[in-house]
Amino acid sequence: MQTAVEVTDLVKTYGETRALDGVSFAVPEGTVLGLLGPNGAGKTTAVRVLTTLLRPDSGSASVLGLDVLHRPEEVRRSIGLAGQYAAVDDKLTGRENLRLVGRLYHLPKREVLARADALLERFDLADAADRVVQTYSGGMRRRLDLAAALVNRPRVLFLDEPTTGLDPRSRLGLWEVLEDLLRDGATILLTTQYLEEADRLADRIAVIDHGKVIAEGTADELKDSIGGSVLVVRPTSAADATTARDVLAALKAGAVTDGTGGELHLQGGSLALLTKAARALTKAEVDVTDLALRRPTLDDVFLSLTGHAAEPTEEGAA
Repeated sequence: MQTAVEVTDLVKTYGETRALDGVSFAVPEGTVLGLLGPNGAGKTTAVRVLTTLLRPDSGSASVLGLDVLHRPEEVRRSIGLAGQYAAVDDKLTGRENLRLVGRLYHLPKREVLARADALLERFDLADAADRVVQTYSGGMRRRLDLAAALVNRPRVLFLDEPTTGLDPRSRLGLWEVLEDLLRDGATILLTTQYLEEADRLADRIAVIDHGKVIAEGTADELKDSIGGSVLVVRPTSAADATTARDVLAALKAGAVTDGTGGELHLQGGSLALLTKAARALTKAEVDVTDLALRRPTLDDVFLSLTGHAAEPTEEGAA
């Protein structure tokens, strides 16, 4: 399998901040690499370097064998980019936006017209094709932005937080579109803080923190790396949560961490620990709505590696 994207020892600094601190990874053709990391970890900086929008201080990066520093125009002709914010013109219609992108790529007029119509159909925007974009919903704008990134039939697609701000239904719809692209042989580099998104779409995942790749592997490999099951406790109230945390800490089985939705987690859980925890919580008169063992999730991996749960919010410059 050929390598579509290759990054070696990339370094990029902003003043005293090292946004990228020796980042390396590779993406084989026809696969998805998910870049995970907290805000400011360096995900967006890596995408900007790979799409020729930013020069690194050192290191190398190539797309389809083309060096991004020495052959930027060829790289740009070969890729598509959908950033954190939909890069579409509110004053134009959906159809006009796609035709404009085609002209910017200097595609033949007949191809531009056909390509725009085909993408509007594919992204379920045909009925709104002649409406100005300022009347579109957030999900429609996102779909149009992704369609614009595909006008030139790119072999490699860079998606930087593509579903940020979308409602669950729109996010699911966009995932289905991306899965269609993968079946057509696309290569995708995806940055996201939605761990379910990475779990569903990515063939491999690289976790970035403080400008470094701190873990890489398949979702299953990363989940297995933190070991064992997770003991999950969901107290019924804030008061119960405080007591439950003390009870779990007293078991001396490991650090008690915060999950989502008010959950408390203990890594490396076992049936014996579950029984012991149940008895201790009952003795302390702690009410819980859930007490269970489960396999680690990517959120557990993220928490274990970075020290806090992922929070899908908009990312800044890094």
